[in-house]
Amino acid sequence: MNRGVMLRFAVQGAALLVAVAASISLGSVWIPLDEVARVVGGGEATVAVWTTVIQQFRVPRTLTALLAGAGLGVSGLVMQTLFRNPLAGPFVLGISSGAGLGVALLVLTAGSAVGGVFLSVAGVFGGLGHAGAATLGAAAVLAGVLLVARRLSSMTLLLLLGVLFGYAANALTTVLIHFADAERIQSYLRWTFGSFSHVPVSELWLMALLVLGGTIVAFIPAHSLNVLLMGDHYAASVGVKIARVRFVAVSATALLSGAITAYCGPIGFVGVAVPHLARSMYSSSDHRVLLPATALAGALIAVLADIIARLPGTQYVLPLNAVTALFGAPVVAWVLLRRRPNEVRS
Repeated sequence: MNRGVMLRFAVQGAALLVAVAASISLGSVWIPLDEVARVVGGGEATVAVWTTVIQQFRVPRTLTALLAGAGLGVSGLVMQTLFRNPLAGPFVLGISSGAGLGVALLVLTAGSAVGGVFLSVAGVFGGLGHAGAATLGAAAVLAGVLLVARRLSSMTLLLLLGVLFGYAANALTTVLIHFADAERIQSYLRWTFGSFSHVPVSELWLMALLVLGGTIVAFIPAHSLNVLLMGDHYAASVGVKIARVRFVAVSATALLSGAITAYCGPIGFVGVAVPHLARSMYSSSDHRVLLPATALAGALIAVLADIIARLPGTQYVLPLNAVTALFGAPVVAWVLLRRRPNEVRS
């Protein structure tokens, strides 16, 4: 890597450290940075409750935002390369819809025979509540996607089938909502708003393992993804195993989007917008540069979005998806406006 690229990485890293410090310090109660440093270093804050707030709430929430933002950014970049579509995101394969169906089955059918059976099955996954249910739903769609991915040579067909998986899952969710009572519908809707605050400390390690594992898998075909930008025929002519690269990339994306949706709910726009910011910042299409750059940018944007959603100094909290949409929509509009009409692929 040249000096300019390393300098940009250093700037991103520094900005991320500042955002992390602000995330732990800011909230309904402001905690001085020296107190934050003392607690993070293993000491006790001068105000006892600050230690609990930092250790049990703000640090896990910030780490969750870091993991989710990085994972969504990486999976979005991989999907945009595979489909050669600037609007492709980590959820184009219907994984989030499957996770949503899992949570809907758990929340909207609670107390019924179906809900009892599903709750007992979700308990196999550690009694993780919404996360366990979402994992089951995402895993079901993932199994279908991976099975199809091995048999299809066309990414367009895979995209269409992913959309169909999503429509089918959303249709079943709509039916469940139609027959559910208002209280259960409200509980489900709260999950769909997205949040980084629902991952307990005891389960953060599992989310970290899944996200880091998916990110590492996404880095494996980095060179092959560069070649795929030149077209499938060229890639095949230079020896790239296209089917294998697609399978690895789809597996990584499915693992990332499934795990993040399971723990945080469906987080919109981050996976679509962040890769474009990384490309603009580095003026590069080399995935060996873009993958870490996108991970850093995604983590930074997720932490900043979470800080804004908390409305520091107040007791109110905005829906996370509202904040990410306000950030992501202008970026996507900018991408569309700067491309010529015949460059936008469907």
